[in-house]
Amino acid sequence: MSVSFDSYKVFYHVARHGNITAAARALYLSQPTVSQCILNMERELNCTLFQRSKKGVLLTPEGEMLFRHVSIACRHIWEAEEEISAALQLTDGTVRIGATGTTLHHYLMPHLKHFKEMYPDIKLKISNNNTPATLKALDTGLIDFAIIVTVSESLDGYQVYPLTEFQDILIGGVKYAGLCSHPLSIQELCSYPLICMEPDSVTRQFLETFFTSHGAVLAPDIELETVDLIVPMTENNLGIGFVPFDFASQKMEEGKIFRLFLKEPLPFRRICLVLSEAHPLSKAAGLFTALLRE
Repeated sequence: MSVSFDSYKVFYHVARHGNITAAARALYLSQPTVSQCILNMERELNCTLFQRSKKGVLLTPEGEMLFRHVSIACRHIWEAEEEISAALQLTDGTVRIGATGTTLHHYLMPHLKHFKEMYPDIKLKISNNNTPATLKALDTGLIDFAIIVTVSESLDGYQVYPLTEFQDILIGGVKYAGLCSHPLSIQELCSYPLICMEPDSVTRQFLETFFTSHGAVLAPDIELETVDLIVPMTENNLGIGFVPFDFASQKMEEGKIFRLFLKEPLPFRRICLVLSEAHPLSKAAGLFTALLRE
């Protein structure tokens, strides 16, 4: 069968109005055009769809069966058209963002606020996870783009755009305030209890590489799932750890934790926007990424 959607649309309106003239008026077509379309459908489907009368038309049992399916299909198609129109006009839609804990707290918050002020009708769905899980979500299309920390701007299969960079600092609580008097070597640092992220995190891998490059092995006493727990752990004198400066600035001002210094400073790391080459961005997501790259 080769009945077109336009023909099904004519059928839908005739069935809904129960009158060919009214359906023609709704479709901005002539009455003969609508009548001919129904005749062609009946010929193609090899059945009678309407019973004609002086008052209009009534669906036959076969017509009722067809209408149940066609009405659902038409509603779905028209709802999709409305959603597309709203998305293009930025009066509806969702931007799905994948962000690691570091990027969410250290970078993304003010940009989320700015975007919502500009486009209040666009919803934001934010997934907070580690880098491998975030990139997997990007691969499968669960998120529109990712904001991650990386030491490299080269990730195979992705478009990577550097946004900003930062340097981690070493912090300790009151118990370790005396260590502020002199810079620590990596070997000295290893003699103290260390607080660190879990082994599968990019931050942990970054620190392990740094320790190895200076002839030491990173063996933390406490391993955490999220970076935002390192500050309260150090504040309670459970050890010393590395965090981005912004994570610790308020507690340092309050004198509850202290910055410790290393003889071998940590390299800077980059916060990057990552796009999938396989999944094009919606208009709203495109505007958000453009805002990030300004």
